[in-house]
Amino acid sequence: MENTRDTIAAISTAVSESGIGIIRISGPCAIEAADLLFCSPGGKTRLKEVKSHTIHYGFICDPEGHVIDEVLVSVMHAPRTYTAENTVEINCHGGVLAMQKVLDAVLHCDRYQKTGKGQEAGERARKSDETVHVRAAAPGEFTKRAYLNGRIDLSRAEAVMDLIEAKNEFALRNSVSQVRGSLFRVIAELRGKILYQIAHIEASLDDPENLDFTPHLPEFREDLSAWRNTLKRLILTAEDGRLAAEGIRTVIVGKPNAGKSSFLNLLLGQERAIVTEIAGTTRDLLTETIHLQGMTLLVTDTAGIRDTDDTVEKIGVERARQSVEEADLLLWMVDSSVPLDENDRSIAALLSGRRSIILLNKTDLAEQTGVEDVRKMVRDNVVRSASAMKKSKDTEPESLTQIIPFSAKEGTGYDAFVRMLKDLFFHGKLSWNDEVVITNARHKLLLEQAEDSLERVSDSLDAGMSEDFFSIDLMSAYESLGAIIGEEVGEDLADEIFSRFCMGK
Repeated sequence: MENTRDTIAAISTAVSESGIGIIRISGPCAIEAADLLFCSPGGKTRLKEVKSHTIHYGFICDPEGHVIDEVLVSVMHAPRTYTAENTVEINCHGGVLAMQKVLDAVLHCDRYQKTGKGQEAGERARKSDETVHVRAAAPGEFTKRAYLNGRIDLSRAEAVMDLIEAKNEFALRNSVSQVRGSLFRVIAELRGKILYQIAHIEASLDDPENLDFTPHLPEFREDLSAWRNTLKRLILTAEDGRLAAEGIRTVIVGKPNAGKSSFLNLLLGQERAIVTEIAGTTRDLLTETIHLQGMTLLVTDTAGIRDTDDTVEKIGVERARQSVEEADLLLWMVDSSVPLDENDRSIAALLSGRRSIILLNKTDLAEQTGVEDVRKMVRDNVVRSASAMKKSKDTEPESLTQIIPFSAKEGTGYDAFVRMLKDLFFHGKLSWNDEVVITNARHKLLLEQAEDSLERVSDSLDAGMSEDFFSIDLMSAYESLGAIIGEEVGEDLADEIFSRFCMGK
């Protein structure tokens, strides 16, 4: 584990050509380290002597006094900083070489003291009493220090990375909400209520003559039900939260020349996939990220599914079938200008039990296949398989039979497609307002563990068991919830969580 008493530094902006780059330094010697490198125009400004949260113009120089870059330096004293430690941010020019040279100067600031050369920097080095060391920050170490120093809880720390990786407006808003503590407040309040009841039960067990928990059982039962409902609501948001934040994994299937690539191009607004009248043009998987009215779709265009002797096309068809297994949504493109055949029947079998939308494409041409033809094939396929019928009985009326007349060429049916997407995945809405939405798989697992523990309490209560059984499972729920906000987190787990962060954050 990294030594949290070290002073650390890293480039906190993208390492690419840009207007501005930021090198962040944090730790007990952050200001002293920057002071060794910084040369003000008049030679009088000492960063160690300036007020907190001020910005200073000057230059970063090498040990010989040569200018590396023209900069603005922000000086911030603990604890009112991102890490709750002394922090300096050097705003330099955003060239890759310029940022690397400034960072290198920071990481080797002890050379300034050893050489004592240069003008202002050399004078300061000779006056410094002890050697200043700065090491490179590990990925996520700045945010990890903010957590370890108590400035943010673990749920807010994880939301920082979600904020950086946000792919759409919903993910951005939800991450900002969690960074500001929306999830923390819900969890902390629930833990406080559980802890109060644990204390009440423990007190009654320690002093049964003066404290009897039995009269409080009806109230406790109501509280328990309310807690479980809160957890269940949070757990139910997890799937929609994941889909909204990460994107809906969407696979387009259909026979060759059904219009799959044309539909992908329509969603993209550009000619990305090759479209010809020759069947079997698409041989491999083509995946694109599409932002559609607040939703993110990870759309995969597949090879047309049919029986073929072409070796390359056969591989593409097999990959298409495999991609179906990982999909959140199947889009079946049906060519309405030709009759249905056995290839269509095999595709219809893939839809069983899955959220699907059927697009009856090419409605701009003479119709050979209608909505009822497709609906009958889907239903016949379900009836033939008892297991498929059981698996899809809840979703079949809402998804498998939803068929949209469509024309990828003219764009008709597009609005109906978007409305159906929202109905299938987001209950007809994409805005949760102030509702807390779970987007983190770790949080979902811990919420489920807490709810399971409370369910055991409920079972014990119904069975008329002793109060000490309540206390054990209540404490288990309390600890699971604590792991979400970092109250019950070991060192190894903290290391694992922050290792996934980007460098400089």
